[in-house]
Amino acid sequence: MSNSHSKRKEYIGLSPYELKYRGEKRGEKIRMTVFDIKLDEVRELNIESTEQLKEFVDSDSTTWLNVDGLHNEAVMREISALFNIPANIMSDVMDPSLRPQIKDFDNGIFASIKMLEYDEKSNIVKVDNLCLLVMNRLLISFQEEAGDLFDPVRERIRKHKTKIRTGGSDYLAFALLDVVIDHYNYILGVYGEKVETLEERLVLNATGKDVLSILNIFKRELNNLRRDIRPAKEMVMNLVKLDTDYIQDENRTHYRELQENINQAAEMLDYYREVLYDELDTYHSAMSTKLNDIMAVLTIFSVVFIPITFLAGVYGMNFDNMPELHTKYGYFVLWGVMIVIAIFMLIYFKRKKWF
Repeated sequence: MSNSHSKRKEYIGLSPYELKYRGEKRGEKIRMTVFDIKLDEVRELNIESTEQLKEFVDSDSTTWLNVDGLHNEAVMREISALFNIPANIMSDVMDPSLRPQIKDFDNGIFASIKMLEYDEKSNIVKVDNLCLLVMNRLLISFQEEAGDLFDPVRERIRKHKTKIRTGGSDYLAFALLDVVIDHYNYILGVYGEKVETLEERLVLNATGKDVLSILNIFKRELNNLRRDIRPAKEMVMNLVKLDTDYIQDENRTHYRELQENINQAAEMLDYYREVLYDELDTYHSAMSTKLNDIMAVLTIFSVVFIPITFLAGVYGMNFDNMPELHTKYGYFVLWGVMIVIAIFMLIYFKRKKWF
């Protein structure tokens, strides 16, 4: 998993009202796009300056402003002032390490969640922080960098005169969150297939040299997913229970569906983690069994050779008064005795089913 966020030392102690970007710069320029939505008309604009946003402050249509890039602090201050966004809320927007959460403020709702996107070429999960401000007929979404995660929502807005155009800013926020959580389920499905394939491999060869390293990689990846999905589940639960006028009653059903989807993702995550830990137990059990088998073979060889070594040691002493040393066939007799002892012990161990 790439681009996981952590608090950097230089940002410790900053005021919660200071509009300073607390992450790593991911692009050269902030990109702003607007969807101005009416039932029979949709305007799509690329915004070059915040001056162009003034017409949407008190618009009677539903407006979705998407901002890609948070590092231009001057632009963020202008957006904050233009739409009357409190400084502490905008400060949270500019903190990518922020834990998924929900807050209400005087003129809207603030929601933060981690977006996960699976790159099939590199097998890496990219993490991006998404912040949503749901206000009266206005939705503002903030991302760290441009991406195509929300292209399906954009296509629905362009092509369909349905709920996506008439549902309001709270329904648009639901649509974006639904895409994020659908990606959770998709990524978990990808990892689930890998975990189950590894389980089949363990059945065939549980002691392969690369099995443990693969298990540890999957364990780390699932733990990373858990770090982002678990707090998202709490955020959605708090969002569903939030008492606010900025979520219409007819749209609360959709938010409850959102909770069901995130619950499914959390359950899938727990299930695959349990499967993975079971596979780790299977691997360690197989290695222990293999080690025990090796030790059993070594023990049998040691026990067989103990009496033979004893006889060899006795007749290897250099005393003169040892009658057997002068016997014509003493050497062959001693070999015969040692061979008989070895055969007898092997037969005995075999009957005891020790090997």
